[in-house]
Amino acid sequence: MSGAWGWGAVLFWLLAWALNSWLARRHGKNRAVQMFIPALFGVTLLVLWEGLVRGLNVSPVILPTPLAIAARIADSLPVLWLDFNQTILKGALGGYLIGCGAAVVVAVLIDRSPFLQRGLLPVGNFVAALPIVGIAPILVMWFGFDWQSKAAVVVVMVFFPVLVNMVAGLAATDALQRDQMATWSANYWQGLFKMRLPAAMPFLFNGLKIATTLALIGAIVAEFFGSPTRGMGFRISTAVGQLDLPLVWAEIAVAALAGSAFYGLMALIEKGVTFWHPSQRGRG
Repeated sequence: MSGAWGWGAVLFWLLAWALNSWLARRHGKNRAVQMFIPALFGVTLLVLWEGLVRGLNVSPVILPTPLAIAARIADSLPVLWLDFNQTILKGALGGYLIGCGAAVVVAVLIDRSPFLQRGLLPVGNFVAALPIVGIAPILVMWFGFDWQSKAAVVVVMVFFPVLVNMVAGLAATDALQRDQMATWSANYWQGLFKMRLPAAMPFLFNGLKIATTLALIGAIVAEFFGSPTRGMGFRISTAVGQLDLPLVWAEIAVAALAGSAFYGLMALIEKGVTFWHPSQRGRG
């Protein structure tokens, strides 16, 4: 019986792969098909995972099945919501907003000051290269064990990627555009808001999308070094010690879904803000 699970999953995966290939060739430009193909691909991976784990009699301590993880999510909704609120809504989102907002402001200051451009950016590259496992314990000691220390870790992680992209975006305008603003007697702030900030938006959103994943990673990892009795990182570390792998994977699934939704929200906002950019027009 267990072998039938494995062979059935492999057969389903092959059939779904063939269907996806046919749809991509024949109807690849259809919007509904473009959404259906990745959804079917994800379902095939889950079915293959379920079948192989059951077919090979893998212990749930090593790798639980997707159905076992889904059942644990359904049984642990209050705990998962408590952890989601602590880690995502407080630590990750709070640090993301503070770090990204500060990066935009500092990028404008750097743009106004060649001294800061030569002095701060190299320091930023150095700080960005610091390992999170090294700075997280220090920030936890400075800011305490609640969500504030996790937000501080997130600020450090997202600040410099957004800063570098924003500085590059502010420098993206060419000399002809700047000369045209000068002929209109525009001052610095008029040129900034009417020309350079709009031109920097594609660069800024690249940094913001990168920062979405960094924020989640930073908040969860920071909780490994000290946290109250709630939070995704705290729950994962304690569940591993108790060999409760379904709960570990449930937390991972919630974090992955939250990260995907966060990234998708940034991409949607980017599409509305930079509708004029050729990359957005090309997506139709």
